[in-house]
Amino acid sequence: MVKLSVIVPFYNVQQYAPDTLKSLRANAREDFELILVDDCSKDETPNILERAAKELQGAGGAGRVVHVRHEQNGGLATARNTGIDAATGEYLTFLDGDDWLAPGYYPQLLSAIEELGCDFVRTDHVQCTARDRTVHRVPHGMRGVVMRSRDAILPADRTTSVDYAYAWAGIYHRRLVDAGLLHFTDGLRTAEDRPWIWRLHREAESFAAVSLLGVFYRRGVASSLTQIGDVRQLDFIRAFDQVVQETAADPDAESLLPKAVRTYCAIISHHLGSIERFEPSVARSLKAMSAAALKRMPQNVLDEALDAMDVERATRLRRLRRRPVSAGEAAA
Repeated sequence: MVKLSVIVPFYNVQQYAPDTLKSLRANAREDFELILVDDCSKDETPNILERAAKELQGAGGAGRVVHVRHEQNGGLATARNTGIDAATGEYLTFLDGDDWLAPGYYPQLLSAIEELGCDFVRTDHVQCTARDRTVHRVPHGMRGVVMRSRDAILPADRTTSVDYAYAWAGIYHRRLVDAGLLHFTDGLRTAEDRPWIWRLHREAESFAAVSLLGVFYRRGVASSLTQIGDVRQLDFIRAFDQVVQETAADPDAESLLPKAVRTYCAIISHHLGSIERFEPSVARSLKAMSAAALKRMPQNVLDEALDAMDVERATRLRRLRRRPVSAGEAAA
């Protein structure tokens, strides 16, 4: 029986994939399966994966290695969904194709969730920017304690577990797949894990955070969408529209919506504050789409969110809120 499925999307990461694959080898067990999803890479990544798929399976490696190649690029969310659909393990976890792991990390992670018996476990990670290493903690004070997932969404005015959206910083029981909670919104090019983490915390029954370090997250990669100011970055609007819409339908919407709206506003303000990194046409679209998004939000909740923000960000958003938008844009 496969105990753990590790889903790893790759896209044009020939420089980093060898380190990622080497770290997977140092975490392999016979009851683990590795699902390598090439999202239509145009560099040497496909050849690297083809060789690695053979080397990772067998004596001292994983019991099963699945190598899938997309015929067209679909983005990270779609690639992860391909991996989820191919997974057979009792538990699932994720890794990005330019990140890496400490040796023996996955066996420890698996032991943690088996001992706790919850739906999912969230972990800390190490962010790597050039030669700098910074530990980032799950913003949840109680460690190794199982609790209701939705109880970790609030308070609205503090950073909580839904703001720590990294899919690879955790492990997830298969019952979440069976319940329709683990798949990502197909086609989202950025912020794909925001609707995902909100849905997990609203609808899964239980979770825990543990003080376990082993994922090394490579920040500042030139090909990463967080570094590219093109139109794909604007998918954050579609992602947060989904968060707000789904949260508005929740039985606890009155208490949860302020958190969703405040986070959405903070992300819009963040992008507007660094608008110079976008191509001119994308910058114009960012302003127009953000203005329309503000008009789609529950206006009473938005009023409260803006009142609670600092003057600089609130002023920026209030100015944008007054910007005229077409009826089509406002309803998008």
